[in-house]
Amino acid sequence: MKQLFFLFLCIAHISMAQEIAVLKYNGGGDWYSNPTALINLVNYCNEEIGTTLSDDIVTVEASSVDIFQYPFIHMTGHGNVVFNEDDIENLKNYLLSGGFLHIDDNYGMRPYLEKELIKLFPDKELIELPANHEIFNNHVIFSQGLPKIHEHDGERPQALGIFHEGRLVLLFTVESDLGDGWESPEVHNDPPSLRKKALDMGANIIKYVFTN
Repeated sequence: MKQLFFLFLCIAHISMAQEIAVLKYNGGGDWYSNPTALINLVNYCNEEIGTTLSDDIVTVEASSVDIFQYPFIHMTGHGNVVFNEDDIENLKNYLLSGGFLHIDDNYGMRPYLEKELIKLFPDKELIELPANHEIFNNHVIFSQGLPKIHEHDGERPQALGIFHEGRLVLLFTVESDLGDGWESPEVHNDPPSLRKKALDMGANIIKYVFTN
């Protein structure tokens, strides 16, 4: 079965490697937050790092085989997250077969999500990425690691990861809110310098995923 999933993902990389998706999940959390964020990030990456990403952002469900068509899946929200058994099996196969999931806490998501990640990978821990990790040092150098975009609780931003056989398969960004920084300027009225910082970090993530 794993070989079949790996073959499916390889085909997806070849045929649809320039498309990304948003993860729809259960539990009542607002998975649809930041509706302009990914479109803006895609356009920024196409201009700044030479990607050819489609701005047709697709929504995929955690239990759907469609997730294997997308090398990069983004997940966000403020509240509750619930993965059922089908979600867990599908997401685990996707990640272990070469996929990548970026989860950006839009504020309030962390306590719910962490319980689900234990179900997803009971034998793995979220590990904080050091500032010298490649994801902070490709398009733009972030010498202090993950940048702070919105205050939330005033705590320091953290980039937490889950690894499989040395490969980063899941990135969880908290107390940063990159997605808010990717939104169109009129949404949060962030200064251009702050939006650029968020978009540059997003470009770093995209570059890391599509070149590793």
